[in-house]
Amino acid sequence: MPMWLKAASGWGSVLVLIALVIAFLKQLIAFVGFITTAIQILIVLAFLIVIVGVGYLVFRAWQQKQKSSS
Repeated sequence: MPMWLKAASGWGSVLVLIALVIAFLKQLIAFVGFITTAIQILIVLAFLIVIVGVGYLVFRAWQQKQKSSS
């Protein structure tokens, strides 16, 4: 086997492994970003549900107060 072919296969393997690690880390960062965005959306929805629930309770209490005072 020629010397240049041995060198190319050895360095090629190292470069392929480095490229695979970089690709994996890139996908991992994208996945973490997606999960973070999903969690942020869930937190905003939870706050909206709490605000709507409190508004509903206030409206219902106001309505009951109106009925009892008349």
